Amino acid sequence: MSIQKKLSTLLLAVFLAAAAVSGCSDDKDAGSAPVVEKIPEEELMAALAEKETQQQQQQVQVPETETVTEEEPELMEVPEGMYLSELTGLPIDEAIRDQRPVAVMIDNEKIALNHFETAESDIVYEMMNSVANDHITRLMCIRKDWKSISQMGSIRSTRPTNIPLAAEYNAVLVHDGGPFYINEWLARDYARHLSGGFARIPNGKSYEFTEYVTTGELSKRMASAGYSETYDSYRPERDTHFIFGDYGTDMTPSEMGYTQTQAATDIKIPFFKHNSSELKYNESTWTYDYYEYGSRHIDGEDNEVLTFKNVILQDMEYHQLDDNGYLTYYMINTGDPQPGLYITNGEAVDIVWLKDSETSITKFYDKSGNEIVINPGKTYIGLVPKSGWKDVTLR
Repeated sequence: MSIQKKLSTLLLAVFLAAAAVSGCSDDKDAGSAPVVEKIPEEELMAALAEKETQQQQQQVQVPETETVTEEEPELMEVPEGMYLSELTGLPIDEAIRDQRPVAVMIDNEKIALNHFETAESDIVYEMMNSVANDHITRLMCIRKDWKSISQMGSIRSTRPTNIPLAAEYNAVLVHDGGPFYINEWLARDYARHLSGGFARIPNGKSYEFTEYVTTGELSKRMASAGYSETYDSYRPERDTHFIFGDYGTDMTPSEMGYTQTQAATDIKIPFFKHNSSELKYNESTWTYDYYEYGSRHIDGEDNEVLTFKNVILQDMEYHQLDDNGYLTYYMINTGDPQPGLYITNGEAVDIVWLKDSETSITKFYDKSGNEIVINPGKTYIGLVPKSGWKDVTLR
C-alpha cells in the first residue's frame, strides 16, 4: 500500500471511530456499545512521520542561482609603437599620428589602367567626373602614410566637389589642374592643394597618362607651398572620421543590431556607365573587391586587389556647369538628410547622410537617428547621382 493511501486509511478509521463513539454514547437503552478497534498510537504517529518525510523529499529544491556575467569579447591589443588610424580604425605607425592625409586624384579612364598604389589608400571616393562620355568617373584616394609612396597615379585634374571633400580630412589635394570652376574653391581659406609638375614616367601611353607622385615629392612640394605636413587649424572636429567598432571586431549589420537588412554580395552602380563600377563580396577575405571595365581591379605596383571592408553609397544631386559636362555635387545638405546605404560583410542597411559645412565631416545615421558604427578597415564611398539612385542594384 502506498504511503499516501495508508495514511488516508488510518485517518479515515480515526474519523469513523470517533463518529461511532459520539453517536452511541448518549443512547442508554442501546445496550452494549459497539466495539471499535482502536488504532495504536505508535502506528498513527509512524504514518504521520512517514508522510512528513515524503513531503520533504518531494519538495523541489531550487539551488541558489549564480549570477553569470557574460564575458566581454577579448579585444585585440594595439601593437607597441602604433595607434588606431583615424581613417581606418586599424593600427598604423604612431610616428605619423599628427600627419595630415593627402587626397590624390586618379584618372579612371581605361587607358590609364593599371593604377599604381590605389590599393594602399585608406578611403577611395568614386564620382562622376563629367556627365559626358557615359558619365566617366574619377577616383579620389585618401591616404595617411603618403611618405611611403613609391609611385602613385596616374594623376589627373580635379573638380569643385573634391575640394570641400578633401577638406573634411584637412587633406592636401593632389591633382593636375582642372576647369576654371575650381578657382573660387581653391581660393577658400581651408583649401590646400598641389597641382601638376609631378614626375613623368614613360609607360608607352599618351602624355596625359604619364604623371605620377613618386618618392619624396610631396614633402618637397608641401614645403615649397608653405603647407604644414601635420594637421593645421582646419583639423577635423573629432579624432576619427567615422565611428569605428572596437579593433578586432568584425560584424554584419544584423549583428550590429539592425533588423531591416538586405543581402549585398554584388553591388552594381549602373549610372557609372563608362566603366561599369561593381563591388563583389569576397568570402575568403570578408571584403568587397572593386571591378570596372568587366575585370577585378589589380594594382600595377604590387598586383594587390583594390578591396574594401566597408562600402558607403550616397544619393546626391549634382549641377551641370556647362555643355562640356563639367559638374559639381551638392554635398552640403544641412538639416536635409539624404538617402544612402552602408554595406559590409554581405549585408546592406539603409542610412541617411548629412554634411553641415564645407569643412565638416560627412556623417551617416541609421533610421533611429544614431550615427552608424562601421567595421575597422578601408572604405569605398560612391557618390551616386539622384537620377541614378534607383538603378543601384544589390543581390
